[in-house]
Amino acid sequence: MSNQTTIVLVHGFWGGAAHWSKVIVELARKGYGSIRAVELPLTSLADDAERTRKMVAQVKGPVLLVGHSYGGAVITEAGDQPNVVGLVYIAAFAPDAGESPGGITQVHPPVAAPNLAPDSDGYLWIKPEKFHESFCQDLTPDEALVMAVTQKAPLASTFGNPTTAPAWKKKPTWYQISSEDRMIHPDNQAMMSTRIKTRKTLTLAASHASLASMPAEVSSLIDEAATELAKG
Repeated sequence: MSNQTTIVLVHGFWGGAAHWSKVIVELARKGYGSIRAVELPLTSLADDAERTRKMVAQVKGPVLLVGHSYGGAVITEAGDQPNVVGLVYIAAFAPDAGESPGGITQVHPPVAAPNLAPDSDGYLWIKPEKFHESFCQDLTPDEALVMAVTQKAPLASTFGNPTTAPAWKKKPTWYQISSEDRMIHPDNQAMMSTRIKTRKTLTLAASHASLASMPAEVSSLIDEAATELAKG
């Protein structure tokens, strides 16, 4: 039976909407006929939140926002739309008011921090030769190569953009922790998942790229959230 909730997927740094490819297929198999994936400019939190709000505004009906990595900060900022019924965080930032991804990262710096390198235009990249070990050590070398070559770098300044009014204070939340994450320290994920008072927190022995390495488990959490919200 098809769930009438529209799933809007929001990617993070160093990738685009296609990072959700395996999750999209899993959700379609579960009967979701309305799935969308935002393509963020990664130029500022304000720009990325506005792009997400515009997509949500095009949906007639309830929306479940799902954010991976920095996408969690985006859904936190953009989730104030009236038709957004819930938020799902996948190894993601869930900042409080005034907090930024960069500030949270400093609490427990991730293992892969030394593998980031800015370019002369102000964009921050994962060194291509370090991408596999940093972002997605549980994917195949071929999958990691494609991600490394097609990575979408953010403006480094985006790391410091603070959240204004966190949507998780008003919307039901779910969180997936990646215990083997080298990009967002698992201790930071645990702190954020506790703070936002999730309806469910799922811990997976996955890399930062859990959406690609464990799409069945990630999709099941999204499905569980959508199903619970549909029941009212």
